Amino acid sequence: MNKVDYDRALYYTHRSEWDNLLILMVRTTDHFLSKKIEHFLHAYNFERDYSVIEKKLYSLLRYIDHANETLENDPNEIPMYSLS
Repeated sequence: MNKVDYDRALYYTHRSEWDNLLILMVRTTDHFLSKKIEHFLHAYNFERDYSVIEKKLYSLLRYIDHANETLENDPNEIPMYSLS
């Protein structure tokens, strides 16, 4: 898993950069993240009920949070940068 994908998803969502979020959805190797983004963007563009959009957004954000926590606790993770 690539932590950068989760950081980008969070950033694009926060900044309402839907085009970049769509590109990330296509390029990521995390199929769950891709599906969460797809469901949110579909709801955002076509759903009239705001509560459904909100539900999909929170689902995406919860998944990003879960994935980041999982990566932080993974002892086999290779660090993205070195302090030396």
